[in-house]
Amino acid sequence: MRDPYKILGVKRDAAADEIKAAWRNMAKSAHPDHNQGDPTATARFAEIGRAYETLKDPRKRSLFDNAVRMAEAKKQEQTIMQQRQAAREAAVRAKAAQANAERVMEEIARAAQKAAADNSRQQAGSAEPADEMVERIFGAQARAAGGGRSQGRAQQAQYQQAQSQQTQNQQTHTAQSEAGRRVDGEAAETDAKSDEETGETVANAGANLPLPLSILTNLVRRFTGAKDTGMEKAPDEVTTATVTIDDVLKSAWITASLPEGREIGFALPAGTRDGDEIRLKGQGFKLPGMQRGDAVIAIRIAPDPRFTVDGFDLHAVLPLSIENAVLGTEARIEGPGGPLNVTIPAWSGSDKTIRIPDQGLPRDEGGRGDLVVELRIILWEKPDDKVTDLMRSMREGLFL
Repeated sequence: MRDPYKILGVKRDAAADEIKAAWRNMAKSAHPDHNQGDPTATARFAEIGRAYETLKDPRKRSLFDNAVRMAEAKKQEQTIMQQRQAAREAAVRAKAAQANAERVMEEIARAAQKAAADNSRQQAGSAEPADEMVERIFGAQARAAGGGRSQGRAQQAQYQQAQSQQTQNQQTHTAQSEAGRRVDGEAAETDAKSDEETGETVANAGANLPLPLSILTNLVRRFTGAKDTGMEKAPDEVTTATVTIDDVLKSAWITASLPEGREIGFALPAGTRDGDEIRLKGQGFKLPGMQRGDAVIAIRIAPDPRFTVDGFDLHAVLPLSIENAVLGTEARIEGPGGPLNVTIPAWSGSDKTIRIPDQGLPRDEGGRGDLVVELRIILWEKPDDKVTDLMRSMREGLFL
């Protein structure tokens, strides 16, 4: 069966008197004799009776409460296991990506060593092979920045006179370290700031090798599938927060417990409805070598004895006696912000609703939903002979 607490509209800690009163009110409004045009009235009336039978018996109520707690604990345990499994799988993927990056690092180191060897051969030869080496490594960038072959030859000759083989080895090691830092995700400096600075970079290419390393770093990103912005994202942490209608109305500060035992706080935004999910960026699982995941909180609005929730609207039931339904009356009903006066028109049946604007839940675009008052005609507590005779006369056509 469905949750008997939800059927009767009471809280889980409701006292026996409160449960009995709720049952009496709902049984009166749902009685098949009062809802002859509703084919579902009998089923609803029986469901209300079963719910009351469960909650009025302390033993049955205790058994139901224990079953609910066990089901919720099992569901929570399954959620934690799923999130841990996702975290383990993400860690395996991160390890594989790191191994792949190390393999590409070796390729980078070999490329840097080859570039150093080419520069050593350039020092022993003429200027023309060195210019061809610069043209081969830097391509169009060297031509655009350096201003042509003649300037490249002059700059390369200056480099041959100023640098020694020992300095070249030190700069090669620096290039390898720089490549490692870039693959590990640290921010890279801009390769060229202006045409003049780029020309100077080409002049010192044999010492620093910034452009080849930038190119190789881009190759690393393509080989590993990594994005320029950084690392793979860790799994999200998912939990549920149960709030009240008053919390939603006030955009209250809510504290939720994450599966790992950590608590997280947030303010309910306007427009929050039952079933919505709130995502808190960077508040989820934290794993080495990965971007931190998000915290995702599923919102559940707890049952309220005063209202039921329908989107942004709140629904309330107003019981009416027969004479007030026929003649009309002024009634007072509990609203979300306090008591409200309601005018009941004459000849208002149980199918009648009265809508009070801007008394519902806040909307995300501004404003609020409505309070919808549903009328329910009820009988007096004790039978009245005069009313009984009148109804009999009306049914049998004996009008006085």
